[in-house]
Amino acid sequence: MERLSRISERWRLIPRIALGGAVLLVLASAAVAFMSERAYQASRLNDMRVQASILAASVTAALAFDDAAAAQEYVNALRASPAVAAAAVYRADGALVASYVRSGALPPPDGKALAEEAARDDSVAVSASVVQEGERLGTVFLRTVPEPMARRLGRYSGTALLLVMATLIVAILGAAQTELSRVNTLLERRALDLADANQNLRVQIEEREKAEAALRQSQKMEALGQLTGGVAHDFNNLLQALSGCLGLIRRRAGDLGLDTIFEAGQQAIDRGAKLTQQLMAFARRQALRPAAIDVRDRLLGMSELLARALRADIRLDIDLAPDLWAVEVDPTQFELAILNLAVNARDAMPAAGQLVVEAANVRLEPGNAEAPGLAGEFVRITVRDTGSGMEPDVLARAFEPFFTTKEVGRGSGLGLSQVYGFVRQSGGEARLESASGRGTAVTMLLPRCHKVPEGTAALPPDLAGRDTGRILLVEDDPIVGSVLGATLEDMGYAVLRAASGDEAAQLLAGDAPVDLLLSDIVMPGRLTGVDLAREARRLRPRLPVVLMTGYSEQVAAGQDFQVLSKPYQLSTLVDALRRARETTAP
Repeated sequence: MERLSRISERWRLIPRIALGGAVLLVLASAAVAFMSERAYQASRLNDMRVQASILAASVTAALAFDDAAAAQEYVNALRASPAVAAAAVYRADGALVASYVRSGALPPPDGKALAEEAARDDSVAVSASVVQEGERLGTVFLRTVPEPMARRLGRYSGTALLLVMATLIVAILGAAQTELSRVNTLLERRALDLADANQNLRVQIEEREKAEAALRQSQKMEALGQLTGGVAHDFNNLLQALSGCLGLIRRRAGDLGLDTIFEAGQQAIDRGAKLTQQLMAFARRQALRPAAIDVRDRLLGMSELLARALRADIRLDIDLAPDLWAVEVDPTQFELAILNLAVNARDAMPAAGQLVVEAANVRLEPGNAEAPGLAGEFVRITVRDTGSGMEPDVLARAFEPFFTTKEVGRGSGLGLSQVYGFVRQSGGEARLESASGRGTAVTMLLPRCHKVPEGTAALPPDLAGRDTGRILLVEDDPIVGSVLGATLEDMGYAVLRAASGDEAAQLLAGDAPVDLLLSDIVMPGRLTGVDLAREARRLRPRLPVVLMTGYSEQVAAGQDFQVLSKPYQLSTLVDALRRARETTAP
């Protein structure tokens, strides 16, 4: 009996032992849930730190050059990541430069008071400084999509499982095998869910890689544009000096039978000028003269020119919507872009083929698939051919200047880069679609213009003879200044030289007799050419003003003055000076 009593006493302890085991299981599950939650939040925070660092490195150049459009392109690339709810880029003073919002999760309006990182129950927000060579240029901000409640509960299902197991241990000790079977089934289901999660993770990684590749391509094109624009500007100054020397020699040489040599030299200068114009078009620094144009009339008017540019075995089809909107672009650059596309298509069709020029009106919603960075009303112009097409590696570099697959002597590699720069500088976007053996389609999206298209302006009549008066020449390049000064003196002007806008402003503020102001736009010092022209109008309201430039983002600001594009011929300079004097004559 005593032995049975001891055995019975032990059996009475079994429920207590089972209950203690259940309590331990519950505590263990709570600890596991706590650690799992911390690990998950740490993973989310680390992922956002990485994305914030990538975005900060990507927008460094955009903040350094105050290029809000480029910063917006980098922010828009984060649309590929479904985990990002909001993204923003701020300048060093806290001003918002670019942003992206998903599901109404607005970023802070001011970047000054951003915390470096913050993890909440439903989302994670991080910020990172944009630093270049030790200088802080601004801040980037990222916030994740709030975590759905169902996913959070899914993470806690392990705790619920252990609690159920503890309850079953206390309630039914004999159902261990049944519970084990249920757990095995649940684990199999978890394995399937984990496989699905891994697949989704691979998809997200691929999307992120695509976004990073797009960012790198955009940065490369921006860097090429900066380099190309600077080289083209300096080359323009050299061409202007050569053109001035050639014109001066020709004017002083008289009739010595050198007309053929002069013409050959001028043709070489003109070819160099055309080359620099194409380079600056790619760099988006071409001094465009936009005007409202009727796209339909302009394309139909070019049909004969396009037909002559093609071969007889290439059929030209022009398919234009009857109600095409007007666009505000540089008419010459527009026609040059269409002609460049036609010539490229011709070279891509060594045998017979077809070239189709299409145009239609489109309305793009924000975040559209065709052009994610654009929204609004646009005219879509597509030039499509049935040529040999491009391989993926060629397609990726097609818009780069001087990149060409043509034989030596058959192309400069600037046709497509001119199209790209012209469209981007006009506020639109250029896209390229091609596949080997399936032809190529180049699409230009140009913003709609509500102005009435202008007619063709009449050219000014040629003027001859010598001029008199005292002209203030403002040019910081000593070579260009010397040649241009000698040319003006040869024309009959007395020349007063200044090397900067500040120096010229001091002369105008004094008693120096000046009958006309001729100034470059881009100069060192406090005043640009446009600033100097406005100051001259204030000091001497009747003073004629003519500005010169190879390229400048301030050309639009100087629209109230005559602007000469370098390099220019002597006759063009003569006409501009005389028109300026006649316009401001009392």
